Amino acid sequence: MATTSEDKARIARQFIEAIPFSKALRMHLDEIGEGLAAISMPYDAALVGDPRTGVIHGGAVSALMDTCGGAAVMSHADAPAGTATIDLRIDYMRPATPGQRIVARAECYHVTRSVAFVRAQAFDEDETRPVAAATGAFTIEQARTPERAP
Repeated sequence: MATTSEDKARIARQFIEAIPFSKALRMHLDEIGEGLAAISMPYDAALVGDPRTGVIHGGAVSALMDTCGGAAVMSHADAPAGTATIDLRIDYMRPATPGQRIVARAECYHVTRSVAFVRAQAFDEDETRPVAAATGAFTIEQARTPERAP
C-alpha cells in the first residue's frame, strides 16, 4: 500500500507532536508537505542563553532547525518511513531578537537509498535576515515489509 503525501504529512505531524522535547520548547508545525516543513517556537524567557540581552540560547534554535529538518525528510516523496539526524551543521548569523517568535523552514532537497539531505534557515520577525542557516544529513528508515521484518 502506497503512502500518500497527506499520510506522510499526518505521520510527520504526529511524530513531532509526540516528542517531549518539542513540546517543552512549544514547537508548532506550521507547514508540511512535499519535502518542505516550517516549524515555529515562541519566545520563552526560560530558553534565554544570555540574561543580559534576553537572546534565546543557540541550542533551542538548533533543536528547532533539527526537528524541522526531520519533518521535511519525513514528508519527502522518496523517504519511505522514519528518520534520525546523522549530521547537522548550523551557522549562527545573528542573535534572534528578544521577545520574538522563531520560525525554521527546511527543504529536503536530495534523497539516496539511505540518506536524505536538508537545507534550513531560522528567522525571527525580520524575515529578510536569517538568525541561522543549517545543512544536514538524515537517515532514511526503509518501510518494513513482511519479507524484511525481523
